[in-house]
Amino acid sequence: MANTFDPYREALVVERHTVWPAECEDWSEADKDRVASLLHASPQEAVELDYVRQHTGFARVIAVTRADLDRVSVA
Repeated sequence: MANTFDPYREALVVERHTVWPAECEDWSEADKDRVASLLHASPQEAVELDYVRQHTGFARVIAVTRADLDRVSVA
């Protein structure tokens, strides 16, 4: 699933999606929203990044990994 960061596609991102691992299933929506905002603020640092083509642009999809959580200091 992982792609490299692409400035061209990044400029055309119209949606963002976050795929959460099982270890985060008991997190509140507020916590997930906070962490997702941090991850999507620097997509070039995401371990698993994908762009999905849509009619109006691209959706950025980040599959959250332990390394991502460590990077944004989430225990």
